[in-house]
Amino acid sequence: MNAGNTVGRTAPGKDPALAPTPPMGWNSWNRFRCYDLTEEVVLATADAMVESGMRDAGYRYLVVDDCWQAFARGDDGRLRSHPARFPSGMAALGEQIHARGLKFGLYLAPGRKTCAMIYDRYPARDIGSFGYEQLDADTLAGWGVDYLKYDWCRAGRGGTGLDHRAAFERMAAALAATGRPIVYSISEYGSTRPWEWAGEYGHLWRTTPDIGPSWRSVLRLVDRQHGLARYAGPGGWNDPDMLEVGNRGLGELESRSHLMLWAMLAAPLFAGNDLRTMTEQTRGLLTHAGVLAISQDSLGRQGERIARFGRVEVWRRELSGGVAYGVLNRGRRETSLEVRDDALVLSGGKVLCPLAADSVDVWSGQPVRDRKGMWPLRSREMVLVRSPSG
Repeated sequence: MNAGNTVGRTAPGKDPALAPTPPMGWNSWNRFRCYDLTEEVVLATADAMVESGMRDAGYRYLVVDDCWQAFARGDDGRLRSHPARFPSGMAALGEQIHARGLKFGLYLAPGRKTCAMIYDRYPARDIGSFGYEQLDADTLAGWGVDYLKYDWCRAGRGGTGLDHRAAFERMAAALAATGRPIVYSISEYGSTRPWEWAGEYGHLWRTTPDIGPSWRSVLRLVDRQHGLARYAGPGGWNDPDMLEVGNRGLGELESRSHLMLWAMLAAPLFAGNDLRTMTEQTRGLLTHAGVLAISQDSLGRQGERIARFGRVEVWRRELSGGVAYGVLNRGRRETSLEVRDDALVLSGGKVLCPLAADSVDVWSGQPVRDRKGMWPLRSREMVLVRSPSG
């Protein structure tokens, strides 16, 4: 690890072993927000995670984001589930999720309000965790929660006097005091350079504003990852936000490149689409063994962009069993690659990456040297090559 990495510095009770590789799962926000989020939807999604093969591919955390809460706390100050949306209660929901071999995640916010109260007019009051940190942590632990997304949501307003680091440290201490192993996701959008401090408290930390279902948004967030690789590794991960794979706004090729980029970045992989109705193409992409093997490589080194040739980028990630190279065409026009005996070359002669005898095209699983002639690289396409060395 780089000496500047904060992953090894842990708050009391933080267990880096809870996230030895980037966590994988599903989160309700990108697709459902507050509009359609119900107990029925969550359990049907849990079933889809199992039946689609996503659970067995590594997607284990099912995270219910904002809008699961009743509009007010109980007389005892405890959070409660929304009686119409989640009539069985969150403990029962957690039992159902666990029964499917999955782990249960929930959402809280450190201020007086949650994001849905601010942006979606969710008509609640005092369901933020300010002043209730230990009670809320104990409540989640009692419900069997395995993962917490803690979302800033203007927490410093409303007379709280909170600053980012202190607010997230406070919840870290509360979680540790419960004695339950809970993966802790710090979500403050990269505004205070959390990669420099959040590894003391959390297992993943947002490095960006929210993602949107567009290629422009994907690239905007990717560009914010440069220079951050040294802060990530087993136990703590840079998080450029959830996946938009399979959501309207991203085409099939864009979704593939999006997932490949997140794999190269050693980013947490949280699907954000409707798993109940996804196409076979989307299912095949999300469960692609070759791409996920790069994502979950045990060495835990985040990849970086190492070269640019016009609108073509070259990415490199060290792996426990070699190295992965990614070639991304950010331009609007197709270009061509050429496979030579010892290198992959861009049209015009620029060497992109070395090739070993057994280098493999990750997407097809075929040896790269078996390709004949020119290799077209379409606009917005990424090619991944995995080699045993180099």
